[in-house]
Amino acid sequence: MRTPGDAIGATGVKRGLLYLLALACILGFVRLGFWQLHRAGYKEALLARSRQVLDQRRAQPLAALADATRPDGEGNPYAWTAGSGHFLPLPVVRLDNQDRGGRPGLRIYRAFQPDAAKHAVLVELGWRPLPPDRVLPAEPVLAGNWRVQGLFAPPPAAGLQWLLGGDAIQRQPDGSLLLMRLDPAHVAAALGLANGLAPRVLRLDPAIALGYARDLDVLGGAMPPERHRGYAVQWFGMAFALFIVTIVVSRRKRT
Repeated sequence: MRTPGDAIGATGVKRGLLYLLALACILGFVRLGFWQLHRAGYKEALLARSRQVLDQRRAQPLAALADATRPDGEGNPYAWTAGSGHFLPLPVVRLDNQDRGGRPGLRIYRAFQPDAAKHAVLVELGWRPLPPDRVLPAEPVLAGNWRVQGLFAPPPAAGLQWLLGGDAIQRQPDGSLLLMRLDPAHVAAALGLANGLAPRVLRLDPAIALGYARDLDVLGGAMPPERHRGYAVQWFGMAFALFIVTIVVSRRKRT
């Protein structure tokens, strides 16, 4: 038979569990806030490094960058580069879920073999809008030798979509590769490149009359630093509000 003391004890246990849950939520909100601040700082550093490279535009040989195993001595993942070579007769690579001006589309890439380089490079030819039927016209063949230049940069950051669709490469009926996430190592394997691809991609200079609409915005439509800070304020605000609510409720219970 349960006594009043048992009921009071059970109520105390439940109350304690609720307080622990509230504390866990508060700590989680605070951690998310600091994570947003970290992302803001990280993206600001990327913007500063890319801006420095774009302002100077001192071209480094594409062949040397293609075979480099890591960025320059200062750790800058960006470099302005130029070089000659040819586009390999391989399937085109399309990166899905790429918005531009609020319109859905894809980024188009082709494998490019720089002269005197061991590794090929994925060259971004630009952005194409996605038709309602999701069927794009065939890409033109890029034969002969080409002189290219542009920003040598890390691949586009994966958004939340790849968590839903994985990073599997889908081969389309026309032979092209459709990606949710651009991983040069996986793309090289799918293209059958024995020597692989450079870990960075070439974002083609928009001044070159080749490909489609493009720019050299390193965020590529991703969340800017100021929005990360805005979300950080929201997370900290939620943590503070929950803390106040927990204090008020605990005092009322004691009363």
